[in-house]
Amino acid sequence: MALPDGGNLVRTSHSGFSRRTLLRSALAASPLLLGVPPIRGEEKILPGPPGNWSAREIVLENDPRKPGLLIQNFTSSAISRGNGAWRLWVSVSGDKASAFNVGFTDWEPGRTAKVIWADLSAGAPANSELAIGHLPEGWFPKQGVALKLKDGRHRLYFWAHGPGVVRYLAADSEDGRRYDVVNAHQPCLYHPADRAVGKEAAAAAGIRKPGADKFPPFPGELPAYWELVVNDATNVYQLPDGTFELFTAALLQVPPDDPRYFKHDNAPGWVRVIRRYRSDDGLNWIDRQQILQPTGEDPVDLQFYYLAATHLPDRRIGMLGHYRVGAQTMDLQWCESLDGINWRRAASPAWLPRSAPGELPDSFGIYAPHSMVFEGGRWHLFYTGTSDAHNHRSAHGTARRAVLHTTIDSLT
Repeated sequence: MALPDGGNLVRTSHSGFSRRTLLRSALAASPLLLGVPPIRGEEKILPGPPGNWSAREIVLENDPRKPGLLIQNFTSSAISRGNGAWRLWVSVSGDKASAFNVGFTDWEPGRTAKVIWADLSAGAPANSELAIGHLPEGWFPKQGVALKLKDGRHRLYFWAHGPGVVRYLAADSEDGRRYDVVNAHQPCLYHPADRAVGKEAAAAAGIRKPGADKFPPFPGELPAYWELVVNDATNVYQLPDGTFELFTAALLQVPPDDPRYFKHDNAPGWVRVIRRYRSDDGLNWIDRQQILQPTGEDPVDLQFYYLAATHLPDRRIGMLGHYRVGAQTMDLQWCESLDGINWRRAASPAWLPRSAPGELPDSFGIYAPHSMVFEGGRWHLFYTGTSDAHNHRSAHGTARRAVLHTTIDSLT
């Protein structure tokens, strides 16, 4: 059975389920969520996964003298190099897209991390430690996902930002240093603010303000398919059979009288739920499916901001962005799936609890990386923590953002 947005229906029973009045009316008015059954109450996992988190340590932190630059490893890859050494992919954002970039640091515990940022060029990639070539001038990358493909090539996915451009690109490399963008004008995904999102695509996706209203489409550039219009929290994985899966946040725009509309949010009127796509080549994405959305038992201000997966032989362990819009907090909720489509959430929203205010810079929000990594008998988590609200309007003391590291002995 098809969803109203063209995806496939997740088959779960909802008999005997009691919805909250406000959320029920909101769901009934929502073209994206209409007809999508909630996850069964009995599918929630209690009390949650076993395991004890180790003490947390800061790997990288913003320079307080440069408050406009924000470091993160949100959606980005961590690669073990053995003997306690790591290659951590990170990105930086700021008030302007021109501040954005992706890079990596080769880090060991107890050592100061130094980031190698990508050299960007519209022509061939530079011969440097990290370079991205054939990236149109004025476009800047953010939130990189670095993969080693089964055919031996390296691929780097990222969101490109520029005037009228917010789109998800892929860049390939033979040596893991010099990357060539392969799909600048036919990207994997589009954000609603992208110039290629016209009125038709926006209307079909349930979005009132298409990017093309503000920025004229590039001459000769194909218009965006509405099925590929999403938010910018995205993770890509190559599966054992060589195909790819992608998890991202789908968007629904709701009016001010909807109970899920919160004026103080950084994007008032957006509702975020999780969608999955499949691809044979990692470039052309099909079979979109809405896989996770709040149910009638959840708070009305709950949204799902991201989904990152760690692939085990028999299942996927998920890190779900549990975003409370009212309080502007972000928690990391444990979930699991046998197929990447049907997911079960832990009852507790905070698998890794946020620190107390005034301690580490993860007291307001925790943002997951691309996945967790098993090394030395434990699972390693490098994540982004913040001590300020998602909308940056309040903070626990001085606003801080950092990449932190912790470990756990078990995921299940």
